[in-house]
Amino acid sequence: MTAELVRGQNHPLSQARLEIRVSAGTPIVAAAALGDEQGRIHGVEWVAHPGAPTLPGLEVSRQAAADHRLAVDLDAMPEAVHRVSVLLALPTGVGGPTSFGAVPAPFLAVTGLDGAEVASYTIAGLESESAVVALELYRRQDAWKVRAIGQGYAGGLADLFNDQGLAQAHQLAGGINDAVAQGVARSIPAPPRPDGDRSRQAAAPAVGPDQSGQAQQGTSGATAPQPTSPYGNQTPGQPTPPPNSPYGTTDPTQPSAPTPGGPIDYSHPRRQNAAPPPPPPTAPPAQPGQPAQPVAGDATGWSMEERLYNQVWGMFEDLARTTAAYRSAVDFAESRMEKELDQVLSDPRSRIGGQGDAAREAAQAKHSQLVNQARATLDRDLAQLSAESQVVEPALPPAYARWDNPVWHGYRVPMEIPMALRLGELHLPESAELRIPMLVRLPLERGLWIDSGRSSLDGSFHDSHDLSRLAMETAVAHAARLLAVYPAGEFTVHVIDPAGSGAQALAPLVQTGVLAAPPAVGAAGVADVLARLTQRVDLVQMALRAGAPDSLPPGFDTSQQLLIVNDFPHGFDDRAVNQLRYLADEGPAVGVHLMMVADREEAAGYGPLLDPLWRALLRLTPVADDHLADPWVGHAWTYEPSLVPPGSQVLQQVLTQVAAARAKHW
Repeated sequence: MTAELVRGQNHPLSQARLEIRVSAGTPIVAAAALGDEQGRIHGVEWVAHPGAPTLPGLEVSRQAAADHRLAVDLDAMPEAVHRVSVLLALPTGVGGPTSFGAVPAPFLAVTGLDGAEVASYTIAGLESESAVVALELYRRQDAWKVRAIGQGYAGGLADLFNDQGLAQAHQLAGGINDAVAQGVARSIPAPPRPDGDRSRQAAAPAVGPDQSGQAQQGTSGATAPQPTSPYGNQTPGQPTPPPNSPYGTTDPTQPSAPTPGGPIDYSHPRRQNAAPPPPPPTAPPAQPGQPAQPVAGDATGWSMEERLYNQVWGMFEDLARTTAAYRSAVDFAESRMEKELDQVLSDPRSRIGGQGDAAREAAQAKHSQLVNQARATLDRDLAQLSAESQVVEPALPPAYARWDNPVWHGYRVPMEIPMALRLGELHLPESAELRIPMLVRLPLERGLWIDSGRSSLDGSFHDSHDLSRLAMETAVAHAARLLAVYPAGEFTVHVIDPAGSGAQALAPLVQTGVLAAPPAVGAAGVADVLARLTQRVDLVQMALRAGAPDSLPPGFDTSQQLLIVNDFPHGFDDRAVNQLRYLADEGPAVGVHLMMVADREEAAGYGPLLDPLWRALLRLTPVADDHLADPWVGHAWTYEPSLVPPGSQVLQQVLTQVAAARAKHW
């Protein structure tokens, strides 16, 4: 799977021979510089550029072009080389654009020789810069990684080389620009490209200018792109949510950066699928200089429910990316300040008198300026996302809505199963007030684990009984929501409460009569429920494998089944534990789902036997906790459960309607 990097993010490289493909909307110059452990370029002979396109293990194009391929062989790099920086610049003296802010954001893809993408990066946010350090391949403990840099320079290549410590920076930059301007390297115009941002159409690997996959060779032997669009035959697909993220599995595409001072681009990949009809609501035209007004359901989809689901997912993407951009900008500002301070301290002359103090103050002022600029951009994006959230939240259907949403007061038992279910809310430290609904697709693909332990929480609960009670109330709220969003008779809930400790929390389910049977207590009750559910899994599996799903016994309950287990491992022997693991592994595929309310440490007596069980479940907490990992951009999202407001009767009202509908159905 391609790693889609944001500024500052890195990714390991498992191959030594690579291609770096560059795509831009205008002819640009591509070069590469070799650096030592500190990133210093020792001389002009350490730079590969159109006038000198080859170095050991490195080859670049002789041309200024809209598309480039750079060949890299990391095994052939000299031992003194620890970094390979990919440099991009706009040619001067040829009448073209003078800043990257006036051209489409450059896109880079690191691929193997077979064309499979390893990592990609869209350089967003450039304005007055005319040269940029795009990517960096660096050696770390005998292994190579790629890092997205995206550091631009308004002074062009001269400033770039000077910042890299090259003494002949101006001479080398002038030589490269002269070579391009004098025709040593002919300039290839941008190929015709479809409408839309390049970064949104980069999900499928680009074969390159020659669609047959055969690279065209220039006079130097370097790959020379041809003026044909490598994207003309691609059809962007509709992505799905990120792997191991709160939303499932995805291969998302990198969005384009918002125009400086302008609104967020809400047309994320899910809203570019041309198959469904366009959404009917339209936003009023924005006044000049004002952001566009958000509209609930502005994503694509066949129904309002699907459009709202896609819009919520788009909000999650937007918040993840704008926060990642802010964090990378802050990290860059800190590393730049440290580098400048190190340079000051390394010169003994600057330690005496006011020269050193002035340099430190200048470095700190530049750091503050960069951080403030990044925060201003983040605040702008958060304000627009908050405005969208305020419009979307009231429009959500019951399956997606909080328990305090007025939509529940008009609740009616549905006739169809919804696309997804809300399990809580997600937020990040930089934007604690902005909450994104956590939606999971239905039917559930994995069980749920409501963690009643205190090991990973902030210690605010000193009484384990209070935490266990709150965990059970959370499980009841989730179970009630599942019952409420399924049609009558299509969802059945079983409860195992061996010691009866969850009686108070289970009261709404028991009193309204929505359970299949009273909660099972004692070892005998545990064995009976587990035996019936494992037998059900076996029967359905055999029927499906035989291709005869209609051969199930008469009166067989074909509804989705949910088993709530409280106080695990109390009341469980070895046989019951094995049955529980079997249900967790095999149950979801045949409509049997598991919801555990347990403390993992209390089950440690079983040793590593239960480790696969915990890993198979989606861990949720009864209180706010930042445990949901997002490997897509490296965020740790804080999860808060969706609980019924204190004193509200909405849960009893909804369950009463569910029970009445079940009685009519049976």
